[in-house]
Parts: sequence; C-alpha cells; structure tokens
Amino acid sequence: MKYQPFSGIAAAVSVSLLLAACQTATPPQAQYQPSFPGTTQRPVLSSDEAARFTQQHYFAYRGLYASPIADAWTPQPINIASVNTPYVVGPSKGIDGASYTQIQDAVNAALQQQKGNQRIYIKVQPGTYIGTVYVPAEAPPITLFGAGDTPEKTVISLGLDSMISPATYRTLVNANQQYQSGDPAWYMYDVCASKQNKTIDTICAAVLWSQSDEFQLKNLTVVNSLLDTVDSGTHQGVALRTDGDKVQLEQVRLIGRQDTFFVNTSDKKNNYVTDHYSRAYIKDSYIEGDVDYVFGRATAVFDNVRFHTVSTRKSKEAYVFAPDTMPWVKHGFLVINSALTSDSGYKSGKQRANMGRVWDQGARQTGYLPGKTANGQLVIRDSTVDSGYDLLNPWSAAATTSRPFKGNWTNWARRFSS
Repeated sequence: MKYQPFSGIAAAVSVSLLLAACQTATPPQAQYQPSFPGTTQRPVLSSDEAARFTQQHYFAYRGLYASPIADAWTPQPINIASVNTPYVVGPSKGIDGASYTQIQDAVNAALQQQKGNQRIYIKVQPGTYIGTVYVPAEAPPITLFGAGDTPEKTVISLGLDSMISPATYRTLVNANQQYQSGDPAWYMYDVCASKQNKTIDTICAAVLWSQSDEFQLKNLTVVNSLLDTVDSGTHQGVALRTDGDKVQLEQVRLIGRQDTFFVNTSDKKNNYVTDHYSRAYIKDSYIEGDVDYVFGRATAVFDNVRFHTVSTRKSKEAYVFAPDTMPWVKHGFLVINSALTSDSGYKSGKQRANMGRVWDQGARQTGYLPGKTANGQLVIRDSTVDSGYDLLNPWSAAATTSRPFKGNWTNWARRFSS
C-alpha cells in the first residue's frame, strides 16, 4: 500500500485545513507536490507556522478558557506491567482472578469502595463484553485495560444508533439492570433513558462513555457494532466518547462507521459546553469509520494513530475529522506521526474520501456567526495519506451549515473564512 507522506511542515484543517509538503501520490491522482503556501483548496503551513503546532502547545493550559491555568501536561506511557488490582473482569467468575463478568459492575464496585482520589485499575480478561460502560464525572482517575497480548483480544461492543428511541435505548443498555438508582453512573444513563425526544441523538449513542478527568484506556477494542447493519443515511454510532481532561488512550482500537470517536466537552447534564479545556492524548492506536468519525470540541493530540476510512456502508461522503473548536481557542486537533488509509472502495478511483471538514455545531438555526460559532481547528504533520483521499481538494464544506471551505490562514482565529 502506498502512502503519501506529509513531511515536516504541516497540514492544517480548521477550516483552515492547511497541509504540508508531500511527495507525489499514486496515479490517477494529480502529480502535485504541495509546498508553502499551497493552494486555496489545499493550503500549506510554512516551517515557522508549523512550529507553533506541537504537543507542548496543545497541552499547555487547563481550566476555563477565560482564565486559563498554565499546566504543561506531558502524558507518560500507561504502565500496567506490575498492576495488582481486585477489580478483574472475565467471561466467568473465579477464572483468572475474575470477580466480575460485566465491566460496568466492576466500575460501580470500584467507585463505591474507593477511598480518596488514588487511581483505580480495572483489568479486563480477553473476551467480548456486550454492553455499555459509563464512568461518571466525579470518579477518581481510572485505568481500564485489556489483559490480552493484543488489543484485539479484549472487546467492548454494542450496537447503538442515534436514531433509536429512548425506549429502545433502555432495552439495549440496561438489559441486565446494571444501572440502578443510586449507582455512581446512574445519572449518565438516566439523562438518556428519560429523554422525551423521539430519538436519543448522537450525545447518547456511545458504547464507552467517560466524563471523568484522567481517564485512561489501554490495550483493548471498543466497537459500536451497528456498522453495516444500517443504510448509508444518518446513523451516528459512537464507539468511545470522552468529556474529561487529561484523557489518555494507548494501544486502543475504536471501530464504527459514522461518529466513531467523540472527543468532547460537556457538563453532567449532557449539555455541550464552551467554557473550559478538555485535553486528550491518543497514542499507538487505530480508528475506523466513514463519516466524521473523529469529532468533537476537546483539544486532542493523535500520535502514531492509523485512521482507516471504509466504504462498506456505501456512504456517498466520507470525512475523517470534524472538529468543533470554539473560535477563541487556539488549538483543536493535532495529528502527528500518523497514517490516513482507506479501503479498496476508495482507492479504486470511483470515489475518494475527504480528510475532513469543520463542524459548525449549534448553527443550524442561526447560520455561521463569526466569532461565536464553533470553528474547528486541525493540524496534520509528519504523517502519511494514501491515494484513496482527494489530495487536491482534501477539505470539504462545513457540517451543519455547508459553509464553503476557503483556506485563509492569517491568524489564530481566522481558520475557516467564508
């Protein structure tokens, strides 16, 4: 498989999606070697501009946007080699130390028994665990990790569709009554189960959902198994959603179709919020989907991640990234040392995927309001892109408003100019 490298400069999307210099792609793509400043449809950052976009800059602050606190977060590798924990989940109790057969039961027990704010480790033996996992906002730091030798061995899976009713959600998510009033994560379940809408919507369609700070996930797979059981229409099916600060994923596989990974910022009532930082670091991982499958408002760095776009649902459109960074926030998504790949449905030349678009979240009724509406920010550097993507026009019009892409990059805030 041939990839098109993005060498040391950078590609930025923000609807400023600015790309870096790269080598030629496989025919029939145009033989275009981008260099600063690129084109209006494929702008390219200079070396000096690209130098502003590093993990150090993305993780420099925490707290409120209006009064940020300097906090040079430098994520360290998640070390599980010598972990000894009473919270072990397995297919059968009593085998390989398992005390629980449902991950949510282990989470509930750990949160009810834990004293203080010491990190909790939950070990999950190899197997497939059907159901959701919710981690509430007040939880101490939690590390959830698979005990197999690869992330493929430990799988959390459920088929959730944003278009199902709250009644169907209750049947699917609480079939074993693992969510009970008084449990730590009850409020998370209840806010979705008690909705009066016809559908649960994207914000309730996650298989694994954590609202807590310092949440860690390692060596396992999360699948929204909706996959190709639905048509190519709107069926958001989130595998993982995170809302907290200092979230870490390492050696994790996230698999879905539309909206696979929701790296988000919200409050306990499940409302989108626009006032504070949520930072996430995703390392040595794999993310699969077709439409807007990496999206959200958090400040996130993706390091050595493979983003794989699939055509099996036969969606007419395909986008990897859809950030909805607020316009007064400098940093949204940073992708480094990574690869954007696609399946044969895109590399055949009949259709090509787009690398991304911004999400003008909240502007359906008002239209895009400069300085008020979310204006997603993304930079890609030192990464590779294969020939299944439209390399001449990699960035598409904004989600929600269809605001056309124009690659003006004149300052931090002016990222997607109409």
